[in-house]
Amino acid sequence: MESAVKKTTSTKDLAPVGRVNKGGRPSVPHKRRSNVSVMCTLIEKKVIEANAKRAGMNASVFLRNLGLNTRIEVRVKTLPKPVLEMRGTLNHIAANLNQIARRRNRGDDLNAMERALLDQEVRSLRSLIKNINAYVS
Repeated sequence: MESAVKKTTSTKDLAPVGRVNKGGRPSVPHKRRSNVSVMCTLIEKKVIEANAKRAGMNASVFLRNLGLNTRIEVRVKTLPKPVLEMRGTLNHIAANLNQIARRRNRGDDLNAMERALLDQEVRSLRSLIKNINAYVS
């Protein structure tokens, strides 16, 4: 007589050897763990959320796609090298004149070395003015 009890196979018997199926959500190879905060007004937030909803995604995916796929033209303003050199020279002269003015405002007299430096700065300023006029003209 045949037995009325059927033998059933368990899911353990179906799994490959050495691998146990734990169940649950499958793991993602590159999990996103970093976040970027964006400051915006309440109105801007609502507009972003509405645009994301219209595109069929959440705000995080929407902004990530915009940030990764949209190219923004960056305008770099560079000054010509002579202008940058003039600017550096003017800053140097300004620092020296500021030190001399501070000393004079304290009531100290200039010694021979400081007078020579002041004369040198005056000549340097005159030369710089000539260079600027030549560059502009």
